[in-house]
Parts: sequence; structure tokens; C-alpha cells
Amino acid sequence: MSRCSAAWLLACITALACASVQAQATVEVTGVVYQEQDGRPGRGSGEPGLAGVLVSDGEQLVRTDEAGRYRLRAPAGSAVFVVKPVGHRFIPGADGLPAFWARVPGKGRRFAADFALSPGTGADGRFEALVFTDTQVKNERDIEHYRRAVVEPLGRPGAALGVTLGDLVDDRTDLYPALNAVTTQLGVPWFHVPGNHDLDEGATSDAGSLRAWSRTFGPDTYAVEEGAAAFVLLDDVVVTPGEGAGYMGGLREDQFRFIERYVAQLPRDRLLVLGLHIPLFDRGRGAFRAADRERLFALLKDHPRVLVLSGHSHNQQHYWHGAADGWHGTTPLHEYNVGAICGAFWSGVPDARGIPDATMSDGTPIGHALLTVERDGTYALAYRPARADGSDPAFTTAMALHAPKVLRRGAYPAWGVFANVFMGDADTRVEYRIDGGPWKPMRRVERADPRLLVENVADDLSPSLRGYDRSPEATASGHLWRGALDTRLEAGTHRVEVRAFDRWQGEVVAATSYALEDAQP
Repeated sequence: MSRCSAAWLLACITALACASVQAQATVEVTGVVYQEQDGRPGRGSGEPGLAGVLVSDGEQLVRTDEAGRYRLRAPAGSAVFVVKPVGHRFIPGADGLPAFWARVPGKGRRFAADFALSPGTGADGRFEALVFTDTQVKNERDIEHYRRAVVEPLGRPGAALGVTLGDLVDDRTDLYPALNAVTTQLGVPWFHVPGNHDLDEGATSDAGSLRAWSRTFGPDTYAVEEGAAAFVLLDDVVVTPGEGAGYMGGLREDQFRFIERYVAQLPRDRLLVLGLHIPLFDRGRGAFRAADRERLFALLKDHPRVLVLSGHSHNQQHYWHGAADGWHGTTPLHEYNVGAICGAFWSGVPDARGIPDATMSDGTPIGHALLTVERDGTYALAYRPARADGSDPAFTTAMALHAPKVLRRGAYPAWGVFANVFMGDADTRVEYRIDGGPWKPMRRVERADPRLLVENVADDLSPSLRGYDRSPEATASGHLWRGALDTRLEAGTHRVEVRAFDRWQGEVVAATSYALEDAQP
């Protein structure tokens, strides 16, 4: 071997050794979790420590002692955080977000971080959580749409917590502060999960893809406890430069260790809610890795109550994982894929206030979900469309109807009324009646929602743009039902009522009408 080659080899070995030491460098982190009482920053002399509170670096879990003290060795540069226990609330930081984490410095041997908690809801109390996903703002104008369409109408909702399931921005991480300033107007402790559009620009590896995220939001994998539920919030976007979509769904080794350790100490009667961005059922481009899904399911299979909340699709659906998906729990695993706050990326014709229609390709309007957890750990879900203000009986919080305005009396009954039941799935019972007659079943159809097809045609025929971006091409909806309209009735206007039986909200109704006219050949 030449002297030049030997020197090059030595340099490589030295660089690898240094990189290995740096990657394994840990810092001793100590501190106290205490109850805030005096309303001033920092721990006051009389503020007691809280025993038994979990503290983690996203992999290890330790509990505070009887004086509220904790100690762990965390990787340099990682985020150490508190798992908020039931019955407490985090103190808001300067940015209005919960102050539940601290960044471990990249240099040094020791680091001290105290965490403050204030009294919150009771341990056994019923609570509500707001679930957002894909705000996906690309500029200040979109942030204003978000504020006026979603945040402002909600006011101060009084929910125990809120979460946004990824794609906060559309590749504009510099918009985080302005977006957070709007979200925190709700006055709700708000937590976030990263999405594929929250990655650093030009990220060349998964390990370094969330630097901007971590500066603003801290950990990308953590847990929050409230009432009878425990939320585990996960970064499930794995960056794969040069492969497929450039990312795929999946989990890291440290995340698997965190989930395993956290679930192992969780009471079995506690509802476990997993919040992530890319759906577990996704089979398309950038889909969740099958091996990771099976491994995750193996960790969860013995926990009797699990709910998965996901985003990413800009559609809405319920998915029930079974044996074919690798789930081997005693009952199917429910995943609710939440409709996007931005709908179809803030596209479509603007309304009178200048806010784009943004109906999603499956006919779901922009909106958010409401999760209600009861004292016994049972839960209910509801979708809250942003524009369902009660003024249109054909567009309610539960569904939107479409029917032709007029048909020829006596014509073959080839035309129907369509009901897009936003929270519906294959098991939902949907019925309709005309002019107060008997209720008849509607047939579930997997096809495009005619309401959105109308917008597609209008966009095609318009000689100029009807909005900044046109509405999305309508795709088959998984929550659409059809009923044939009777043409044998008297000439004139006829009222159509539709009712659906929601598994959580019970009977929900909407109404529309159509006219019959006599015509001669």
C-alpha cells in the first residue's frame, strides 16, 4: 500500500471514529417537574415537585422521584420532554405553545431543565380534543384563509387539547411562527406531528430532515395524557432521497423502543390514541412500510383500546385493520383518516369572503374533527365542516346532498339524489323519502360526488380562471349514497329528506327538493 493510500485510509478511519463518538455522545440531564403556583417564570421556593411524572428523550422513559426530580442521559442535540400526566396542564411558552420540552445542548457534560405543570382537568373527566390535519399553508394569504375559515369561527372552544397531524406548511418552514400565532388564538394546548411537507428544504437524509421543525416544536415522537386517554404522537415520514416520492411511511428504531416502553407501563383500560401523518393503510406512492406496520401492530395487539388518527390523503375515510393487514387484536383496529383543514390545498372558487371553496376530491368540505373521550375510555368522533352554518338544509355538518333541479314527469327514473355522508363507511345505514312517504334505503356507490363534478365542468367551460387554483378532479368517494327519484308524482316541487345513522351521533338529516314538469314530444 502506498504512503498516500495509507494516509487516506487512516483519515477515513479517524473520521468514522469521530462520527461514531459524536453520534453516541450523551449529556446528563437533570431537573425537577413541579407544580406552578406563583405565576412567575421558573420554580419558586414554595412550588412542590411532582412525583411519578414520566420524562423522556423519545427513547428512554424515567419517572420523577418523590421530590419531582429526574435524571437521564440523553443524546446531545435531542429534545427532552415531559409526558403530561392526567389532571395537569402545561404552561404556555413565549410562542403560546405548551412548554413541555427542552433542547439538550450539543456540547457539555451536564444540562439542567425544569418543567412546570399547572392543575388541569380531573383524572376521570370527559374531555374533547380538536383534530386538525394538513393546514398546508404556502404563504401569508393561506394563513389568513386558515384564520378566517377555521380558527375565527371556533372562538375559544374549551377543548382539553388540540393536535395537527402534519403538513402544517407547504414546504415553507419559515411560516411556522405566523401559523402558530393563529392556532394559539384558540386558547387550547396544541401539539403537532410533522408531515412530508414539513421537511427541511434539500434534506439529504432522514436524520437531518427536521431541523427547522425541531427548533420550533421540539420532539417528533412523544406522548400526552388526558382523562382516560393517552396520545402517542409520531413522526412517520421517512426521508428516502432519490427513491420514489422521496419519502415513505415508517418508523425509526428509537421510535419503536419508545412505543414499546411507553405502552408496557400504560394501564390496559386507558384508550391509546396514535396520531401520525401518513396513514397506516396507505398502499400508494410513499406508503407506510409493511414491515413497520406489522412490527407496530405486534406492539399494540394486546392493548384492548387503540385508535389511530392520520392525515396526508386530503380525503376522509374510516379504515378497519384486520388480519389481512397484519392486525391480530381481538377486534379490528380503527383508523380514522381525517379530512384536511386546507381541503384541496386552498383551491377552488372563493366565497363572498374571498376564502376558496377547497372541497376535497372525495367531496368532503374543509373542516376538522372532534374527538370526545368519555370517563370510561370510550370515544366518539365527529367531523365539523367549516362552512356548514345551518343556512342550507342540503349542506349540514353531517352530509351534503345533490339532486337535479327539474325532471320530466313520467320519464324513466334514471336520475337520483346523492348523499355524501362525511363520516360514513360501508356499515352506515342511509335512507331517503319523498314528500313524507315511507323511508327507503339508499345504495352506497363508489363514484365521484356530482357536487364536485359540477365544479369541474364549470372550470372546464369557463373562459377565464374562476379562482387562483381550480377545484381538484373529482375522485371516487367512499362515503357516497344514491337513491332514484320518482318521476310518477304530480307536477310541481317535491321534498326529499335523507337520514343517516352515524355510529356516534345517531340519526342525522338533510333535505333538498326537485321539480317535475310536464312536457310534450
